[in-house]
Amino acid sequence: MAGILAWFWNERFWLPHNVTWADLQSTEEAAFPQAEDLYLAFPLAFCIFVIRMLFERFIAKPCALGLKVQANGPQKAQPNAILEKVFTAITKHPDEKRLEGLSKQLDWDVRSIQRWFRQRRNQEKPSTLRKFCESMWRFTFYLYIFTYGVRFLKKAPWLWNTRQCWNGYPYQPLMPDLHYYYIVELSFYWSLMFSQFIDIKRKDFGIMFTHHIVAVTLISFSYVTNLMRVGTLTLCLHDVADIVLEAAKMANYCKCQKLSDLLFFTFAFVFIVTRLGIYPLW
Repeated sequence: MAGILAWFWNERFWLPHNVTWADLQSTEEAAFPQAEDLYLAFPLAFCIFVIRMLFERFIAKPCALGLKVQANGPQKAQPNAILEKVFTAITKHPDEKRLEGLSKQLDWDVRSIQRWFRQRRNQEKPSTLRKFCESMWRFTFYLYIFTYGVRFLKKAPWLWNTRQCWNGYPYQPLMPDLHYYYIVELSFYWSLMFSQFIDIKRKDFGIMFTHHIVAVTLISFSYVTNLMRVGTLTLCLHDVADIVLEAAKMANYCKCQKLSDLLFFTFAFVFIVTRLGIYPLW
């Protein structure tokens, strides 16, 4: 195991020529990122998850009800042990042959059985209220962390002159604000990765789970190798589009169609400018 770790953390791959990991140990004169700092993300991720639960229950839900967001889920299918067993153990989309067999067994017409399966599938869909609360939490976090990032980057020399991201690299001291910004972002993505198993199940579950793994990996390795200056710019560019996207979703759940359309258009514009324009070109 020690040989594998030594091979993986080979300084010739991760660091500039003639720089070793020992050179990046913190001293009394200057602090540098340490791999051990990443352990802080785990308890903080749990705290963020708890804050989210409290936020959704005591802030987001009352807001949703005040905005007349639908609280009830889809109509429930009437209880039926035979159909429930088929639905849970065999198939949620029975073919014609199975429908005809169930029709004879239950003495129901095929159309009634199709309606039951449709209602039963819809029953598993989350309510609009729950989706609104989830989007409001993400909107609030992205707005907070983006605002913090902008306030921090306003004073950073590398915001307008990206050459400053590399001046003196890797001997760039770790500032407290930069450390906080990075660890909170990392903790948030850890919390998303774990909470995804209890969140609303969507068709893109696998894609989003992979996205969270990639985000955690990039943030972690850029921290360890002290590439945080360019990392802060990347995080800030990604967060701004997510703010507008979650706002558009909330407007849609509130049935404010014109506002929702405007926000989705704004999201598309911001996404193209930031992630397809500024990010790769500047």
